[in-house]
Amino acid sequence: MERLRNYLFVRHGHNWILLLRFGLVGGSGVLVNLLVVVLCNKLGPDEDSVFLGLPVTDFNIRWYHVFATIAFVVANLWNFQLNRRYTFRSTEHAGWFGEYVPFMAVGLLAHVVGLGILTLLLHPGSWLSLSPTFFDDSSGFRTRLYWAQLIQIIVTTPVSFVLNKLWTFSAVRSRPGLPPVDGPADDAGDGSVEAAAAHARHARRP
Repeated sequence: MERLRNYLFVRHGHNWILLLRFGLVGGSGVLVNLLVVVLCNKLGPDEDSVFLGLPVTDFNIRWYHVFATIAFVVANLWNFQLNRRYTFRSTEHAGWFGEYVPFMAVGLLAHVVGLGILTLLLHPGSWLSLSPTFFDDSSGFRTRLYWAQLIQIIVTTPVSFVLNKLWTFSAVRSRPGLPPVDGPADDAGDGSVEAAAAHARHARRP
């Protein structure tokens, strides 16, 4: 048990710190996302009306899919900038576009999954459909779209964190001679003392 505790909270303690930062940024992104959805819902057509029919199928793209996509684009840019500067602190290690392309790719993957979840929560024939009795759209608190959007964000956030840490912001761990900014140790066993020493040697080079 002691070895497991040491492995989880000492050796990989920096990952928990990163997850906390990512969660704080994600929390602000959730507010941005929901705000955009609310604005779209207030200003746009009925969210359940058909935006575009899919040829050769009985399925349709509805306006709530469009609202969620607009909110995703805005929140994705917001989250990327904050994660780049605060969570992974990679602004000095990689170019903006070099990191944004994989960040957007990860976001799109999560968004596609999120749209599927959103559909299951809002489609009246789905086994996961939110109860129209309670979520009767009589007020903002009881609006089905808002709760469905929040649920799909919560479900897809952990996947986004893992993929972004391993891929999008990997530049902060791949620069030779520099200590990782996201923590003292990695799977190879390099500690903070060794990383600091490597950084000092790098700084003394002409």
